[in-house]
Amino acid sequence: MKLESSNFKIYLGGLYLIVLFVAIYFLFSTFDLKDLTSYEFIKENRETILRYKDNNIFILTAIFFIITILLNILLTPMLIPTLIMGFIFGKWLGTAILVFGNTIGGFLLYRLAKTFFSDFIEEKFKKKFSRFIEFFNRNEMLYFMCFRFMGGGGTPFPIQNVLPVLFNMSAKNYIIATLLGIIPTTFVTVALGSGIEKIIDQNAELSFFSAIKSPEIYLPIVGFFIILIIASLIKRFFFKSS
Repeated sequence: MKLESSNFKIYLGGLYLIVLFVAIYFLFSTFDLKDLTSYEFIKENRETILRYKDNNIFILTAIFFIITILLNILLTPMLIPTLIMGFIFGKWLGTAILVFGNTIGGFLLYRLAKTFFSDFIEEKFKKKFSRFIEFFNRNEMLYFMCFRFMGGGGTPFPIQNVLPVLFNMSAKNYIIATLLGIIPTTFVTVALGSGIEKIIDQNAELSFFSAIKSPEIYLPIVGFFIILIIASLIKRFFFKSS
């Protein structure tokens, strides 16, 4: 018996929600998040983590690339995973994994949201982001790229990924705007995670003063504030009403 299109969407959308909740349950029941985010836990296991990476760099890169895609599909905030990848892979490889993984994962989430949850997204976000939709309709790729560069103006990353549903953004423009727009903030955050690894390598205790004196930490922070300044200028000159 052939299912109607609307029923088919409901079934698949429900399946996605079930997978999402199962993944969250598995995460919280399998891992102690307090340990995973503990500085002492990371410090004690640093050598094991980095030795495994050096011996299995290609496999580990592929695994974390896939994990990045899945985290996006599962609506996971990406700050902690970004710091962890900076810690494990360093600035350059960590940034590459995250930029491409976030772009693919974000796009897949966008397609899922557009297919199954477009009505819900419009109901929840259309009024709140109506001003931004006006700009995106003028030049969706340019303005969404600027929006990504600005970190979405504080909008959580999972919500950034689905907002283009509101103006029916094309696949090509979504991918290009995301790929280029997330590079600066991703690099700065990854560099911060890499800086924490350098502090541990020097066998130093992680404190505000030890961190702020380390160029591996304060340079990414300076970079972050530079991005904030540029983002405010972009918002002022590109996202102003005509």
